[in-house]
Amino acid sequence: MSIPFKYTFRNFRTRKLTTIITIIGIALVVFVFAAVLMMAFGVEKTLSVTGSKENIKVVRKSSQGEITSIVEGEIVNLIKTLPNIAKDYNGNQLFSAEPVVIINLEIKTGGLSNVSVRGIDQPAFKLRPNIKIVEGRNFNPSLRELIVGKAINKKFKDTNIGDKIKFAGDYWTVVGIFEADGNGFESEVWGDAVQLLNAFNRGSAVSTITLKLDNMNNFDSFKRNFETDKRLKQFEIMTEQRFFEMQSEFLAIFIRVLGTFITIIFSFGAIIGAAITMYAAVANRTVEIGTMRALGFSRRSIMISFLIESLIIAITGAIAGLILASTLQFFSLSTINWNSFAELSFSFALNSSIIISSLIFAIAMGILGGFLPAFRASRLNIVNALRGG
Repeated sequence: MSIPFKYTFRNFRTRKLTTIITIIGIALVVFVFAAVLMMAFGVEKTLSVTGSKENIKVVRKSSQGEITSIVEGEIVNLIKTLPNIAKDYNGNQLFSAEPVVIINLEIKTGGLSNVSVRGIDQPAFKLRPNIKIVEGRNFNPSLRELIVGKAINKKFKDTNIGDKIKFAGDYWTVVGIFEADGNGFESEVWGDAVQLLNAFNRGSAVSTITLKLDNMNNFDSFKRNFETDKRLKQFEIMTEQRFFEMQSEFLAIFIRVLGTFITIIFSFGAIIGAAITMYAAVANRTVEIGTMRALGFSRRSIMISFLIESLIIAITGAIAGLILASTLQFFSLSTINWNSFAELSFSFALNSSIIISSLIFAIAMGILGGFLPAFRASRLNIVNALRGG
């Protein structure tokens, strides 16, 4: 004989305070768990949309990021001779050889942080049409001028239009602010590639190359031509999107592992809270349990009933925690990307996988917290239970 669900729900009214406290505890643990996953997913999402699957990236093999990649000038000229590189209406190749360097900027709230400065050729704007200058103008390639990403302008001093930034022994004037649909480029400073190379005495050696093919169906053909040239053995090509996805992997994994470890520690408190609540329910309903056993309800039905109570508490807490965590999507934060060693601004992001993982995590807490009390309730002796002991 199974116990009606209305009996299970009725019991919550008899211990409102302990139930609410337990729900709050589980909600807070789920909030932390979901926030960690949202943070890691936010990093991945920001960098994965930074690159385009229509662009090709050329980097030195085994380089962990753009600042550790070097492509010599003669290699740049060699790659320009390969077939299938797209051209604009004026016959110019959609090809941008880009040096990337790291500088220190002062944070508005105090302290210093690393910022990426990217030197670009003018075709870079055609390669990345989502880049839009929202204030000021584009830099003059003949002058030491810069445009800064919206995230950089928001966080760092001396990044407003007309301000000057000193690096490489000279002052560079900020003439524009750009946005890029919230991707990683908004955490960069851009200037002319030749000006940047001269300032850092790098000759013609850039960090990476970004280019577009005349047709992405020719990617395999382009790759074969690239890989069969012995002079290019030290370099590799991939889509720009894949390159930036790889840049997010290490940081995202670190956030997940560390955050999950901390959350598991916090979850012990929630599990203990759930167990205390269910043990109290068993103690307060000893006579009730004995009566149900005398009426013919099986041990299994009683155990399942108490487990369901624990799961309802856990799922309610999970839903509350997820609702609270979903509000984080309106906030953004920044950290150092360990692959680029530079500032990266990103927003918390929620997806179905995080929701499912959080619910599973809460259900596990509910089962662990409710199993022993439920087992104890199911094993009570009928006569002793009816006597209230």
